[in-house]
Amino acid sequence: MERPTTLGDLKASGYRSRSVREELRRAVIGRLEAGEELFPGIVGYEDTVIPQIVNAVLSQHHFILLGLRGQAKSRILRGLVELLDERLPILEGSEVNDDPLAPLSRYGRTLVEEHGDDAPIAWVDRDRRYVEKLATPDVTIADIIGDLDPIRAARGGHVLSDELAIHYGLLPRANRGIFALNELPDLSGKIQVALFNVMQEGDVQIKGFPVRLPLDVLLVFTANPEDYTARGKIITPLKDRVGSEIITHYPRDVDLGTRITEQEAWVERDREVRRPRFVSELIERIAFVARDDKRVDQRSGVSQRLPITVLENAVSNAERRGLIGGNGTAPTLRLADIYAALPAITGKLELEYEGELQGADQVARDLIARACAETFDQFFSEEAADPIVEYFDRGGALKISEAASEATMLKGFETVPGLLPLVDTSHVLSAEPTDAERVAACELVLEGLHAKRRISRSDTGYARRKQRRKPHFDADFGGPTGGPNFEEPLL
Repeated sequence: MERPTTLGDLKASGYRSRSVREELRRAVIGRLEAGEELFPGIVGYEDTVIPQIVNAVLSQHHFILLGLRGQAKSRILRGLVELLDERLPILEGSEVNDDPLAPLSRYGRTLVEEHGDDAPIAWVDRDRRYVEKLATPDVTIADIIGDLDPIRAARGGHVLSDELAIHYGLLPRANRGIFALNELPDLSGKIQVALFNVMQEGDVQIKGFPVRLPLDVLLVFTANPEDYTARGKIITPLKDRVGSEIITHYPRDVDLGTRITEQEAWVERDREVRRPRFVSELIERIAFVARDDKRVDQRSGVSQRLPITVLENAVSNAERRGLIGGNGTAPTLRLADIYAALPAITGKLELEYEGELQGADQVARDLIARACAETFDQFFSEEAADPIVEYFDRGGALKISEAASEATMLKGFETVPGLLPLVDTSHVLSAEPTDAERVAACELVLEGLHAKRRISRSDTGYARRKQRRKPHFDADFGGPTGGPNFEEPLL
């Protein structure tokens, strides 16, 4: 069906204007009745955040998403675009998406007055009806609301007080759409005043000239709770006009976090890299233990981007190992690959004073160790690992290399009584495990026992130091990866 191209054609088609908030409300009602997903790709918010967003939209509220970094706030706001109509009619040439049936700007009113039903109509896509801005202290009234343009006034022969001399900012250009403002507390107070004036009274002053702007726009914001008392705050009149304040959160359990990480991480490489489930869970637990570590600034949060980038970096290290080895088989993620991803951890952590004293690298290594301990508890019991501990307590030794073949590594693990039987009889392996998966699981057992202080390690490999009473678990750390570097087995 051909779309109307003039105002007369639009009227004849039976088109009726509706506000953007009514448009979103009707779209949400339609999707709920049809049982459709409202925000595809958003995991873990089904019973918490999304119902509150739905309530805000049904109530036709402006709303704010309040949460720490890496909680998908911006992604949710961008997902609102899919609830808008696919096309929207505007008066052709309008900078503020003038409704043909009720023009807002001086330009739109003049166009309809001069041409009547022959006024030309244009159609805008839903993507053009979403405007997003990051609030920073240097944002000005001109950026958000607009400013007088003397060049435009001179070219058009307008006086400066004429509305046609205004260069509109981002907010008017978002008319009949969604205006998203990230990190709202960073916006200066005077601009926040301009925002709530538009929301409530529909007018602003530009260079002393009052202009009526009864905009039809949904205002949505994001903010970090830390910002309320740190860099800035939301002024009370604006906060009072925001209809709903919705709290976001990190994944509540490791399974949800793993789903998000696997969904978002770039892991489909030219060369296949196998990812045992327990290794993916171990990577996710790094974020979980970091969110509970006193050395990490919890007010800043630990972004979900941490496990995503760790997984990508670990996959890259396994990919590199496979390319160097050149045996043609798909490499499998191992503990060494996670230690190789330390740069993806250290840059994501804001440390407290104690953590600064220890250094980001040491804190990151400790987080990996704690994640290994928790992953060990998920699949094994310490009692079942007693034969392994006894072996090292009696003076047993084990040295293997990251570059060693899987067959060589398994031969070394066979010298540790109970290690392979413990792995093979647990639920840690898949239904048809490969040798590489068994190797990775054995490394998890050894590292988990070390993290639990059942065995210890040093730069000389797995061994029992005779001068110590406790069982000892040595592991070489070094090499280009910065992770565990195991030499050939000492049989």
